[in-house]
Amino acid sequence: MNELDDIDALAGEYVLGTLDAAERAAIAARRRREPALDRAILRWESQFAPLLDAGEPIAPPADLFARIETRLGLPERERPGNVVELRRKLSLWRSVAAASTALAASLAFFIAWQGIHAPAPETRLVAVLQKDSASPAFLVTVDLPTRTLTVKPLTSPAAPDKSYELWLINAKLGDPRSLGVISAPLTVSQRLHGYDPATIEASAVAISLEPKGGSPTGKVTGPVLYSGPLISAPF
Repeated sequence: MNELDDIDALAGEYVLGTLDAAERAAIAARRRREPALDRAILRWESQFAPLLDAGEPIAPPADLFARIETRLGLPERERPGNVVELRRKLSLWRSVAAASTALAASLAFFIAWQGIHAPAPETRLVAVLQKDSASPAFLVTVDLPTRTLTVKPLTSPAAPDKSYELWLINAKLGDPRSLGVISAPLTVSQRLHGYDPATIEASAVAISLEPKGGSPTGKVTGPVLYSGPLISAPF
């Protein structure tokens, strides 16, 4: 743990109220001369500020203190005079209560953080084109918002008089649609702009071996060497 981690942890304890009176006074004095500590405290306060409005204030029952004394096991005859013992027990009770409060606040913050930072829907698709599980040949990625296609060859180039050509496969489209010739070492294409995202997500891609420069007819003329579905990628 570095110094910034220490400052952040200390600021968290200060805001959560788990420090005793002397420790809080010391931190309050430090924050006036340590800008980093003051910023950390303000950051923690801003994170927990929404929790202040999470519920309505409730006035405690008039007999609450008497019930606390009973729960602490202090005999009634000793209650007026045994102030030291009562304070010791109340200090223990407050410590437990503070720890419980801190835990509850931390849990609430975690839930709120999860809501703020919930992962967005997948916007990238990927297909690994290969003959078998041990020999990947091409990595195809699609960025759905921009419909940008990227192809990275993982195999040797085509013969000098041949070209690899990429095709989009979807039953709704009829014949495979050409997405262009693949040029090593990386091909970036905007040819998916003519297709809506839903169609792209439901498609597969394939690579055929065509004459140099690509199919002369706009349709697959050579053997289909690789194919695979486009699937959501966790990155």
